Amino acid sequence: MSDIFSTAETSYADGKILKHVTDGVGVVTFNNPAKRNAMSLEMWEGFGEALTALRDDEAVRVVVLRGAGGRAFVSGADISQFEKTRHNAAASEDYAKRSAAQRALLADYPKPTIACIEGFCLGGGMQVAMLTDIRLAAHGSQFGIPAAKLGIAYGYDGLKHLVSLVGPSWARLLMYTGMRIDSAEALRIGLVERVFPEDELWGETMTIAQTISENAPLAIRAAKITIAEVLKDEGRRDMDAIKAIGTACMDSADFREGRQAFMEKRKPKFQGR
Repeated sequence: MSDIFSTAETSYADGKILKHVTDGVGVVTFNNPAKRNAMSLEMWEGFGEALTALRDDEAVRVVVLRGAGGRAFVSGADISQFEKTRHNAAASEDYAKRSAAQRALLADYPKPTIACIEGFCLGGGMQVAMLTDIRLAAHGSQFGIPAAKLGIAYGYDGLKHLVSLVGPSWARLLMYTGMRIDSAEALRIGLVERVFPEDELWGETMTIAQTISENAPLAIRAAKITIAEVLKDEGRRDMDAIKAIGTACMDSADFREGRQAFMEKRKPKFQGR
């Protein structure tokens, strides 16, 4: 894209969550490198605020999540908080409720989302990454869910996404052992979609994000909605929602623009309506 436009950075959770927008791409950075971007409750809540702001910003077409410091995407939950927030079943349930709203927000996010993963992507970090639409990783990244090593029962939603990506057998191997796998193995089993050298990861991620941001938002929304319905059990699928977004696409100004641009051999300019 030409005429690159970038907003000032906004911070949440005492600077541990950062947000900015560049050329239609919203970027959320987990910024707790001293703890390898381990997630505290305050960071979960700040993450939700950043996601909500980007969701409601009409200039934003796609959202990228990344970790600061080059050593981790998110290395999991902040275990130093566990004695206070997750020391027994009742406390863990309260913690889960307070962080569930942010996970639900990401799971049902109306715009495309990309996880840009460099370094450790463990536990809660894997959960965040699995909730995004697309996962891109650097060579040398490491993935795992150490719940069995901590005595934690992993929830339905987290395991549903893991099984949908890697299948039940790999989900069992990862969960029973708590093992870590590298980015090559993660690519092979379908946990990530693309792997790049560390020094190329961010540029490649932004290239993909900007390609998405230049495409027709309604057509992307149609794909996102339809794929989400495909993954549901047949009896729970909302076929009316698929039909409605399909009709909106075919009646849109963007569809006319796409046709005209093709005939005129020029790049289309989509407005999302």
